Amino acid sequence: MSKGYSAFAYFYDALTENISYKDRAEYFDRLIKKHGGKKNLLLDLACGTGSLSEELSRLGYDVIGVDNSPEMLSEAMDKKIESGLNIQYLCQDMTEIDMFGTIDVTVCALDSLNHLQSFQDIERTISKVSLFCEPKGLFIFDVNTPYKHEKILGDNTFVYDTEQVYCVWQNSYAGGEERRVDISLDFFENEDGVYRRYSEDFSEIAPDRAEIEAMLRRNGMTVVGCYDYDTENPPRENSEKLVFVAKKD
Repeated sequence: MSKGYSAFAYFYDALTENISYKDRAEYFDRLIKKHGGKKNLLLDLACGTGSLSEELSRLGYDVIGVDNSPEMLSEAMDKKIESGLNIQYLCQDMTEIDMFGTIDVTVCALDSLNHLQSFQDIERTISKVSLFCEPKGLFIFDVNTPYKHEKILGDNTFVYDTEQVYCVWQNSYAGGEERRVDISLDFFENEDGVYRRYSEDFSEIAPDRAEIEAMLRRNGMTVVGCYDYDTENPPRENSEKLVFVAKKD
């Protein structure tokens, strides 16, 4: 993630409880096998609260989780203590990752690259992933598409009502070359009949497929697969998310 997300970290798992991280890990595992990746050292980039890291570890990968938010990593460490899984967590900015050695597979999920501040930051991240990637190693990531930013997120407001928190998600479409959406989150937590309010603001940007492929090529990686989200089907005109599989040259 590109910034602290302190309040978001506390409520993140409640707001993403509809996501099956087990299914997501198995999906990434299938893509890794399909494209000849190694079941060895795996970097979960922008790992958040560690839910995907846990499931990938259970599948037999040696997982390193990296996130720039100490609050997110605190939640991840709590899970690690409870599960006893051998996952290493590092607090690093994804644009400046510094590994101890090379990595066989890097996964970056849940539109984390979209959360960076600029296309230049996305390319810096790709450059770092490539630098620490084994020859023929894989970089697998998903991104929100320009279609989603323009047509789905846009200037819309969404409401999430869970047992833990009531969240109002307000978007403002700024557009421009980076198709930026400015996002404002207001969380309302019920504590013994008293609602406490927390707020978080951030932005997401949306490079298109051609821009992403060009960034990868400039940094020694080739796209070997591009899929509609969570499938092995080709992208559609109205795909809201794409999954890229890139291989180090």
